[in-house]
Amino acid sequence: MQEYLGTIIAGTLAGTLARLFMLHLDYRQYPGYPHGYLSHLSLGFIAAALGAVAVPAILKPDFTAVTFLALAASQFREIRSIERKTLENLEENELVGRGSDYIEGIARTFEARNYLVMATALLTSIAHELGKWPAALVLAVLAILFARAFMAGETIGDICEVVPARLWFNKDGVLMVEDIGFVNIGLREMREKIEAEGLAVLIRPKNADARATIHDLGQRQAIAHTVAVLLGTKKDVDLPEYTPMARKNPDTGEVGLYTVPVEKDMEALILAVKRAPVLESARSRPLKTEAGRLAARP
Repeated sequence: MQEYLGTIIAGTLAGTLARLFMLHLDYRQYPGYPHGYLSHLSLGFIAAALGAVAVPAILKPDFTAVTFLALAASQFREIRSIERKTLENLEENELVGRGSDYIEGIARTFEARNYLVMATALLTSIAHELGKWPAALVLAVLAILFARAFMAGETIGDICEVVPARLWFNKDGVLMVEDIGFVNIGLREMREKIEAEGLAVLIRPKNADARATIHDLGQRQAIAHTVAVLLGTKKDVDLPEYTPMARKNPDTGEVGLYTVPVEKDMEALILAVKRAPVLESARSRPLKTEAGRLAARP
């Protein structure tokens, strides 16, 4: 295998770098601590090494070694379960939870990224075998850029408009965002504080697909969680009135979001909502069907 040492090194290095670059996309999710980064980088290195040795194993030929790829795939499926359980345990102490849909999306993401690492390593090894280091370098760069673009995903800002909204209370003490009712706040002091320090926005879908996406409860919970993480929240265990909430206007499909952030900054709130990820489980495409297109006609 000495003659394939360069091929293995090229593939392993490219795959590990791909995992490193993809890991930086998770700053709003998980992991957010050194041990988490080390764990995922180690798994990325193993996935890259498995992808890199596949080419020499086929050329040797040693087809038994290729079966390790199938074994690795079964092991990487376990990563989804591990990540799901870890995040579910962390969810118990979250003041504003991610929600089960968000957690499942993160778990799927970490499983998929290991497959992208294996593919990057495999393609780079093939390129090195055919054209040595120059070809391997070019293909590695292209594969890493593709992996980053592929895993970035859509955000709420891509499918919706986010605009400032009026936050007020009706005569019955119900918290309102424009025409959307949220919750009854009984204490006058609490209502005065919310009016003084609270912020609200309207999330307007750009089309019927976006309207169906933000209709999903899991998607709305993910938006509220993202806002709480990026702007902070004055909610505490004994202050449920400050819980960030997202409610839908059933007549228009618009979603109103209310929060009492640590820093009252409307521009920051709009940006935070726009950066909330669109969940795979919430993504809907009614416009792809004839019935959906007919229903969306003005």
